[in-house]
Amino acid sequence: LCHHLNLLEKDYFGIRFVDPDKQRHWLEFTKSVVKQMRAQPPFTMCFRVKFYPTDPAALKEEITRYLVFLQIKRDLYHGRLLCKTSDAALLAAYILQAEIGDYDPGKHPEGYSSKFQFFPKHSEKLERKIAEIHKSELSGQTPATSELNFLRKAQTLETYGVDPHPCKDVSGNAAFLAFTPFGFVVLQGNKRVHFIKWNEVTKMKFEGKTFYLYVSQKEEKKIVLTYFAPTPEACKHLWKCGIENQAFYKLEKSSQVRTVSSSNLFFKGSRFRYSGRVAKEVMESSAKIKREPPEIHRAGLVPSRSCPSITHGPRLSSVPRTRRRAVHISIMEGLESLRDSAHSTPVRSSSHGDALAGPGSGERVAVIADESYSPADSVLPTPVAEHSLELLLLARQANGAPCSIEEEKESEAGTPAAEEGELRALCPGTAGLGPPQAQQVNKFLLSVLRLLLVTVGLLFVLLLLLIVLTESDLDTAFFRDIRQTPEFEQFHYQYFCPLRRWFACKLRAVVNLLIDT
Repeated sequence: LCHHLNLLEKDYFGIRFVDPDKQRHWLEFTKSVVKQMRAQPPFTMCFRVKFYPTDPAALKEEITRYLVFLQIKRDLYHGRLLCKTSDAALLAAYILQAEIGDYDPGKHPEGYSSKFQFFPKHSEKLERKIAEIHKSELSGQTPATSELNFLRKAQTLETYGVDPHPCKDVSGNAAFLAFTPFGFVVLQGNKRVHFIKWNEVTKMKFEGKTFYLYVSQKEEKKIVLTYFAPTPEACKHLWKCGIENQAFYKLEKSSQVRTVSSSNLFFKGSRFRYSGRVAKEVMESSAKIKREPPEIHRAGLVPSRSCPSITHGPRLSSVPRTRRRAVHISIMEGLESLRDSAHSTPVRSSSHGDALAGPGSGERVAVIADESYSPADSVLPTPVAEHSLELLLLARQANGAPCSIEEEKESEAGTPAAEEGELRALCPGTAGLGPPQAQQVNKFLLSVLRLLLVTVGLLFVLLLLLIVLTESDLDTAFFRDIRQTPEFEQFHYQYFCPLRRWFACKLRAVVNLLIDT
């Protein structure tokens, strides 16, 4: 996909999908798609930013900045990027300048900014502020300049790069955990209650639904933060995201990446290893890019010749000729949806905020405080709740906006029957149990089997070492010291030699019996 888009700084992006249990996953490029996606076709995937750049304005190529700009626009629209009203107005004005250009009284009548949906919730005062900044402060800025200024401003906000994971703390209070380019963040309500830098995070692990974060701060102060995810799968996804983000932002080289286990016991738990380059290596590689930037086509604007092309990337040489057109159309429809559905939604419906906020919150939706713009109620959870997804789609249809590839739809098909058959074949006694119980029994049997295999492997290694010590002619210092000990000599002459003679006698008897017959 990045090859088709002519995107070289591809390490910041990833592909995400939702399994039949409505749990989100990042597609691992070291594994086949068939092994990762349990849903039935058609498959729905989302191309989006996975690792937010530490300094998005420092990205080498404009196509990379443009795609990051589209992603942060969506974060602002979905309420993930919290900011004050003044900052919200400035960000929206940058978006307006990038999409429609300079203010023109003949084309932009009074209240023109209200026709665009920048945030989950609007107020007339905020819309007037957006139009005022657009008219007076941003005139003459090109789309590329407006997008660059937008990125610079967004990067200074506390919730920049937040991809929230819903959890509960030890007191049962709802919270959102997130990993940013600068560290680990905990959000409760509209406030950031914890921020821990990556160099202070010493370990992350999970057991079932429980996620543990080990922190070592100044003065040798050690803290363990504990949170509870909705499901074990959500907790594992949270753990894997944390391992990947810490490796990407903290390490100096990808050679320093190590395989991480979720448990202290080597035969228990999940093992995961981040595969890819780290942020420092990506920046060094980007600095070496030297090519003539092709065109990039923005919606409703004259194409800029100074930026790369999305619509005219290299050909899909690996795709059969009969399918290239269909693949190209699919990719372009996804990009158009990603670009147009975020903030270029004309004619905003008043019921949109009500649908997102839920019943009983009508007064809170209608009022936005002057001090801060905090649309945390609209943060999309992980995994996607079925009812919230339906409300979101209904709200988009009411506004006349197309549904984008960011809203990954869960597959209608359930767990394949073949997997259930494999589960029953592995655990014959679980036929009468429900799926959760059968899954727990299956995990227990796999743990026992793993322990037995490890034990047999250790015994086999000890046997090989014993044979080398007693039968080989290797005269190394290590073997010589062991052979000269009284305990080894006693074992060799009193136990090993008689046992070897007994085996040899039995073997000769079996061979003679076979020859006679």
